[in-house]
Amino acid sequence: MESALQSIFSLLIVAGLILGNLSNGFIVLTNCIDWTRKRKLSLADQILTALAIFRIGMIWEIIVSWFGYLHYLNLFTPGEELRIAIFTWAIVNHFSLWLATMLSIFYLLKIASFANPIFLYLKQRVKKIILMILLGSLVFLFLNMIELNIHIRVWKHQYERNTTWNSERSDFALFSSLVLFTMTMFSLIPFSVALISFLLLIFSLWKHLQKMQLYSEEHRDFRTKAHVNALKTVISFLLLFASFFLSLLMSWISQMHRNELANMLSQTLGMMYPSAHSFILILGNSKLRQASLSVALKCGQR
Repeated sequence: MESALQSIFSLLIVAGLILGNLSNGFIVLTNCIDWTRKRKLSLADQILTALAIFRIGMIWEIIVSWFGYLHYLNLFTPGEELRIAIFTWAIVNHFSLWLATMLSIFYLLKIASFANPIFLYLKQRVKKIILMILLGSLVFLFLNMIELNIHIRVWKHQYERNTTWNSERSDFALFSSLVLFTMTMFSLIPFSVALISFLLLIFSLWKHLQKMQLYSEEHRDFRTKAHVNALKTVISFLLLFASFFLSLLMSWISQMHRNELANMLSQTLGMMYPSAHSFILILGNSKLRQASLSVALKCGQR
């Protein structure tokens, strides 16, 4: 039964790998071609391209972790390779989450309408705000790396004291749970920021609908559609982000209780976030949507 579940989860993980690479690779390729032709790229496209690149890295980190877990590929040796792997995962995870959060903030500043002078000030300086958020997020990355490094040093000390395989495995399970707990806590910050952006967008839409009752139906539909499209993108991000956060939480709990089924389920669930959300971003972006339809038509003609 366990081997059958492993096979099913492995198929889902590989499917997520293929779909994630296709969707994110398509975003990068389309925007790179557009940049080559026009010699410029909008801020939204810059964020999307960077997000797609880091998500490709995130997907490959998940697949390596998955098959490393299944085949026990030297997981219990606290060498430099493991340190590099954990730091790489932390960096990729950090930028994947924060870039998606910045995309939510971008939609909020571009589409929402508030009379508040602070909001108007921020709205006129979108690029600077996005850059400041990116630079500010590096502080959290730095703190995350410091805490992870402390966990690695503690585990290395424990590893050198214990000699039996069972104790090594036990120490590694405790170490993994600490690492996952640290990453889960640091993931709460961008999730909270994205949630605030979502709530402000809803409030802006509600105010917009009240004001637009005085205007023509055509004008009201145009502005409402912009709000709704932005809300769809942010909602999809929040839902998939929640599933990813849940996968981190499940991984942490499974490592604490050494539940292999829960661990496999959590990694499979974690693959949904970087793979599925990119397809939603393609459908929500007019340029990417038209490019995907064009590719689909050409493939259909062949």
